Amino acid sequence: MLPESIITILPELNKAFFETLYMVGISLFVALVVGLPLGILLFVTDKGLFLQNKWVKESVAFVVNMVRSIPFIILLVALLPLTKLITGTTIGPTAASVSLSVAAIPFFARMVETSLREIDKGVVEASVAVGASPWMIIKDVLIPEARPGIVQGVTITTISLVAYSAMAGIVGGGGIGDLAIRFGYYRYDNTVMLTTIIVLICLVQLIQFSGDQISKLVDKKS
Repeated sequence: MLPESIITILPELNKAFFETLYMVGISLFVALVVGLPLGILLFVTDKGLFLQNKWVKESVAFVVNMVRSIPFIILLVALLPLTKLITGTTIGPTAASVSLSVAAIPFFARMVETSLREIDKGVVEASVAVGASPWMIIKDVLIPEARPGIVQGVTITTISLVAYSAMAGIVGGGGIGDLAIRFGYYRYDNTVMLTTIIVLICLVQLIQFSGDQISKLVDKKS
């Protein structure tokens, strides 16, 4: 038998759950579209690589590190004017997706760069030696070789976004975090708070399990 407080907020919990998925989905899509090429750029412009460019490397790395150095809750507040400009509002899951996307892009970019660094340098050197173009090396060598690591990067980024989306509830971003604050914290209802925690744990476990399975499927070495 469910406690009365849980039964009362079941419609709100259902809505909050899908708001969280909505926020995470949008920001993850943006992170993939922008963060993947950014991560590749960080790798291929490094010293000794086929598109070595010190200024591009350092400039991109500076911007990435600058955004990553700002705690998300501060970034969330600092980007409210940009959020208002893009979405026309500063509350709700769509508005929260702006800050989530900005936070996710550099995070995922670094995950991609790390995955590419795990590739055997001999494979890249051999591709350069046979005259492959930079685009061919990226498309046919780097990305296929780094796929398991990139999938794990997507998994870790998704889990981080779930945590960030919970923080977005502090400024009315919606989702499970908002529900936990409004019904659990402000009303001192520990049952609701515990329920939201359990939902988040289950969601994260499902994401991690799915990511691990996909990573094994795309790993040519397994």
